[in-house]
Amino acid sequence: MHEPQPPAFGRIVDEPLRRVGRDGSFARGTWASLAEVLRHRELLGRLISREIRAKYKNSSLGVVWSLMRPLAQLLIYYVAIGKFMRAAEFTPDFAIFVFTGLTAWSLYSEILSAGTSSIVSNGGLVKKVYVPREVFPLAAVGGSLFNFAVQFGILLVATLVFGVAPLHPQLAYLPLSIALILAFATAIALILSALNVYLRDIQHLVEILLLILFWASPIVYPLSFVHQAIGGTFLEELYLANPVTLAVLGMQQAMWISGTNDPSQYWPPDLGLRMFIALLAGIVLLWIGQRVFSRLQGNFAQEL
Repeated sequence: MHEPQPPAFGRIVDEPLRRVGRDGSFARGTWASLAEVLRHRELLGRLISREIRAKYKNSSLGVVWSLMRPLAQLLIYYVAIGKFMRAAEFTPDFAIFVFTGLTAWSLYSEILSAGTSSIVSNGGLVKKVYVPREVFPLAAVGGSLFNFAVQFGILLVATLVFGVAPLHPQLAYLPLSIALILAFATAIALILSALNVYLRDIQHLVEILLLILFWASPIVYPLSFVHQAIGGTFLEELYLANPVTLAVLGMQQAMWISGTNDPSQYWPPDLGLRMFIALLAGIVLLWIGQRVFSRLQGNFAQEL
């Protein structure tokens, strides 16, 4: 003889099955993830603030240290490459040229470095409370943007001091360059931050790859050197397919006014079109990166 079931049991049985967790589909899942991040935008703002303050915690100079590294890099490359290797003789306003490239590269490399380790470094919070995991690499992006703004401010002041303020139509390349860097760097950081939870060697591999990729863009040497060496070949097109290279060239077009007016400097044809196509590809990659991150984030707490 069966015991009578309580009324609550019948209501539970009648309840329809509901999906638990995120929607794994590419379309609906993307919008759901975006909406979830937007609902936690206040937390994201606090994490960005923490990223900035933690970097200069217990430091008497504070944010001034964010100026020291790019200035030290500028001095090293200006002396080593500009003077010792005499590159400054062939490149007008070499200091502005180098600092422009370093400013673009610093934004890209810092997003990748900080973003890759963002989940692991916030492991305690990930294990204790549920928040959309994307906020951690996005906080790294926000902190990197702050440092970029400081460094770009120095660059802007330098152009005014040297009397080469970028007051020309090519300044329109600037927002396109920043958007291109943000799209690709954020997309790659999302994927690598998730993979780094399962394979910690990723963050060390990223450091080595960034060291190599630094020389794969015209940051401390003009594009004319590359064109003279491999111009008109498949290798040059492959070189120009690098989105970071295009972003650096766009930043140089915007901020390095002496080079854009020098006929001896080489610029790739249809640079704006190349950058726009690369930006569209970056947006697609950002979408794919978020979906890969969403698929992998389910076991973060257990792995950490």
